[in-house]
Amino acid sequence: MASTTESAAAASAKPFDIVATYNELLRSDPDLTMPIAAIEALVLLLTQSASSTISETLDLLEKSTAHLKKSIPNPIGLSAGTDLFQRYLITTLQRPGQLGPAGDFKAIRTHLLSNGRLFIRRAKESRYKIADFGRGFIRDGSTILTNGGSRAVSALLQKAADEEGGPSAVRFRVIYVLSSTATTSGDSSEEPEGMETVRALREKGVPVSTIPESAVAYSLGKADMVIVGAEGVVENGGIVSRMGTYQIGLLAKAIGKPFYVVAESHKFVRLYPLGQYDLPIEQRVLDFKSEEDIAESTQQSSETTTNEERPIELPLSASVDFTPPHLISALITDSGVLTPSAVSEELIKIWF
Repeated sequence: MASTTESAAAASAKPFDIVATYNELLRSDPDLTMPIAAIEALVLLLTQSASSTISETLDLLEKSTAHLKKSIPNPIGLSAGTDLFQRYLITTLQRPGQLGPAGDFKAIRTHLLSNGRLFIRRAKESRYKIADFGRGFIRDGSTILTNGGSRAVSALLQKAADEEGGPSAVRFRVIYVLSSTATTSGDSSEEPEGMETVRALREKGVPVSTIPESAVAYSLGKADMVIVGAEGVVENGGIVSRMGTYQIGLLAKAIGKPFYVVAESHKFVRLYPLGQYDLPIEQRVLDFKSEEDIAESTQQSSETTTNEERPIELPLSASVDFTPPHLISALITDSGVLTPSAVSEELIKIWF
C-alpha cells in the first residue's frame, strides 16, 4: 500500500487529521466506498498514534470516530465501516493472549494493523463476488432499469456483458435513470452520475437508454427488473440510497416488477429508521419560503461571520432517501443473496 505509506510519512510532520485523511482517500481512489475509506483512515490513525495501552487506543478510536461522523454531512455510509472496525478492535483486544505474550501491546497493535489492511483489501474485492452471485439474475432478453453511480451495480452489469462469447453473447438491455441534480446545482459542466457506467456498457455492446427521473413510471413497463445500489443497508432490511430510489421502489412494487439491491456487506449499518424523516442527517429537500423569508435569509447570510459554527447540511445533489424492506425483493451481497429479513442476522456476525 504505497499510498498508505506516503500518507503516513506526511502525517508524521503534523497532527493527524482524520477528516482530511478520509476525504483525501475518497478523492484519490474512485473505487473506494465510504465505509472502507473510514476503516482505512482509522488504520492510518493507529499507525500514527503514540498510544501504548489498550485503554488509550480505544479512547482515541472513540473520539476520532465521533469527530469524523460529526464532520461529514452524511455519515450513514461511513458509520458502517467505523462500527465494524470498532467491533473488530474490541473483540481482538479481549483476547490478547492469543496474539502474543500477555500484556505485549506491541504484538496486539501489529496484529490490528495487519488485519485491518487485510480487511480493506478483501472489502475492495467484494463487488466482484457480488457480480458472481448476481450474474444469474440477468437473463437473455431481459431489460434492467437502474440508477445512480453504484460501483457494485456497474461491476454486476459489466460482468454479465463479459460472459463467454464477448459482445456477441450480450442479450440484455439497460434503462439508466440519470439524475437532474447536476443541472439544478448550477454546474452545467458536471455530467450526471452513472454516465461512466453507461459508456462502459455501450462499449461492451450493451444497448443502453438514458432517461430522466420523470420518465421512470413510463419506462418501467419495458423493464423486467430493477437493480439499484445502496449507501447503507439498515437493520430492518431497508436501504439508504440516492434520492429517487424510494420512488422507483414504489413504482416497481405497484406494477409487480422485482426490485433487487446490490450492496457490499460492509455497508450493513446498525440503524433502524422508521421512515423518510427518521434518518440521522440534515438535508433540506423541502424548503418552504416566502419572498420575505428569502430576503431575511439573504440578509442573515451576509451578516454571518466565517467563524460562526453552522450545522453541516447535506447538499441537494447528495441527498438520500430510505427504501423500506417491503419494497425489496432481495439483496445481492458478497455473502450471498439475502432476503431483507436476514439482514439483522448478518449484522451480528464479525467479518474479520
